[in-house]
Amino acid sequence: MTPSELASPDGTHSGRTPSRIVVIDDEQDMRASISQWLSLSGFQPETYASAEEALANLGADFPGIVVTDIRMPGMDGMVLLKKLMGMDATLPVILITGHGDVPMAVEAMRLGAWDFLEKPFDPERMADLARAALKARALALESRALRQELADGSTLMRRLVGNSPEMVRLREDILDYGQADGHVLIDGETGTGKTLVAHALHAVGPRAGRKFVTVSCLGLDDETLAARLFGPVEQGGLPLVEEARGGTL
Repeated sequence: MTPSELASPDGTHSGRTPSRIVVIDDEQDMRASISQWLSLSGFQPETYASAEEALANLGADFPGIVVTDIRMPGMDGMVLLKKLMGMDATLPVILITGHGDVPMAVEAMRLGAWDFLEKPFDPERMADLARAALKARALALESRALRQELADGSTLMRRLVGNSPEMVRLREDILDYGQADGHVLIDGETGTGKTLVAHALHAVGPRAGRKFVTVSCLGLDDETLAARLFGPVEQGGLPLVEEARGGTL
């Protein structure tokens, strides 16, 4: 299943990036304000006055993200976050917090929240966070679908063709080594499919849905390669090791 196949009949997921954003806040004015800004920014917000109501409408493959206040009557944002992470650890959740709740928001980040916004927040920053989170969500859903296909063998059979003992072993190794928490060296001549194998390893592993960062070492001297990997990086960019944190490099 590709991202385009994840589109719902009502068009809430068009193209390669989902646009649905669940907004949860018990204050009506805040919900309306956030919803209006997200709509003007090209997103499709769905508002809920309680975490319980929103949770009833969310599933493991929800094609979008969640923006929720922390302090709410009944189920608060922290409890909701834990439930959502238990349901789908790749679902981006952005928390809205008051000034005094920053330590709580930091704890939420440790539990898996995507990011948090401190009131009063810049609407442009909210839109930027939402845009980045939606792109990550699209990748997570695509990787999940690919992982399922890889697991049942259909995609591997189609993309890594061949019935020789070597190809059968390669497909088995990808499924096995994809679960490893360590370094994997893929060796082979140019054009033999090393990049495809690398993508497959990422897609079937526990980091599926997180960043997959590539770097070409061709033509780079040791000093340049070290700088790209570990820094310093020109123009304020992140070293690739930092960019791939939590994912695959």
